[in-house]
Amino acid sequence: MSECMWRLGIVLILTIAAATPKLQEGIHAQTTHADAEQAWPEMMATMEKMHVVLASIESSGNSDADFVRLMLPHHQAAIDMAKTQLLYGTDPQMRRLAQEVITDQQSEIELMQLWLKQRGSGSQKPNQISSPDLNKER
Repeated sequence: MSECMWRLGIVLILTIAAATPKLQEGIHAQTTHADAEQAWPEMMATMEKMHVVLASIESSGNSDADFVRLMLPHHQAAIDMAKTQLLYGTDPQMRRLAQEVITDQQSEIELMQLWLKQRGSGSQKPNQISSPDLNKER
């Protein structure tokens, strides 16, 4: 390949790399006021579902197990709210934070589920601890 073609290729790659964040920002910046208004009820519905699930959990008499059993729906609600943020949010920092919340909270859910299973404290299956609505994909 000639030196001219190499230079053209490099310029093309750099142009695409420079334009990509602006294109992505433009896509997310087009969120309408109606979309923003839809995010609030979705987040509030997630919180209400979490509270219903939390209220349905009975004490096992083991403080450690109870802590984990209560944290599971709490973490799932955080994931669901972060998914709503990714759908409607436009600020790059908040979108990045939402993605980190999803990753971190899912990892912690897996650790807590494993902890319960190892101790025989998980008589309920993990997806029974939180409501099916909290686990739905967006």
